[in-house]
Amino acid sequence: MTDRTSPPRSTGNKQGGGARRRGGTGRSGAQPPGGRGRGPRRGGGSKQPSGRARPTTPATADSPDWLYGVHAVRAALHNPARRLLRLLATENAHDSIAEPAHSRGLHIETVPARDIDRLFPPGTVHQGLALRVTPLAEPVLADIVQRAAEDGLEKPLIVLDQVTDPHNVGAVLRSAAVFGARAVIVTRRHAPPITGALAKAASGAVEQMPLVQVPNVAQAIAVLQAEGWFAVGLDGAASRALGATDLTGKIALVMGAEGSGLRRLTAERCDALAKIAGDTGFTSLNVSNAAAVALYEISRQRG
Repeated sequence: MTDRTSPPRSTGNKQGGGARRRGGTGRSGAQPPGGRGRGPRRGGGSKQPSGRARPTTPATADSPDWLYGVHAVRAALHNPARRLLRLLATENAHDSIAEPAHSRGLHIETVPARDIDRLFPPGTVHQGLALRVTPLAEPVLADIVQRAAEDGLEKPLIVLDQVTDPHNVGAVLRSAAVFGARAVIVTRRHAPPITGALAKAASGAVEQMPLVQVPNVAQAIAVLQAEGWFAVGLDGAASRALGATDLTGKIALVMGAEGSGLRRLTAERCDALAKIAGDTGFTSLNVSNAAAVALYEISRQRG
């Protein structure tokens, strides 16, 4: 293990690329389809009038208003903090969410798959489910730090420096949940909102893993360092291997965007830079894969 006193050196090639109000506030570009009547206005279980399906307009972009996919929808149904507005399901998918929908008092509108297709961009794999929601409350960095001080648990943090792909951010959230991280931190700008695509990639993790937005990553790292966090930046050109770095204690794992990696000021703010050692012929990892490897190493070192 190396000590934590060596200053980092910013280097050219970077490793670990890939990643507002949570989920955004915009409306989807499509009218929701009708099934067996309208859904309840407040996520409750009011009785639904019957009626014919209303026409829909194809969506042109991913939206924060609609979640889709079995895991994302089920996780939202099980999350009491999530306000639910409307639930659509095909006959084949109905049983997969019947129990949690019933427990939330939410009526299931059974519709043809083509009606759900119209809500999302072409090619979306919705698995026969679509759930209209309102965004979750946005977590604040100060609250995350305070909670860490109160519970005393040394759970790692993940800091993403301008990672913009929703599938990568979603996959990082999923790995963070699996390995017991405390939160994922992203920039307010140059980071995706929690849309249906991100939530599906996270496989339900958006409902339990805080996604904290900050205006400036370097400043956020400085705040964490003042509270005793040790910031380790992943950089493919770093001289030390991640496995030779002390990852016990309060660790903030800092990762850059695909291709460009950590920005210079972000790298300079880190307490140490480290690389994931791999075959010399091919050392590049997608940011979500790199996050999973790094989180596993943290878990391994802690036994």
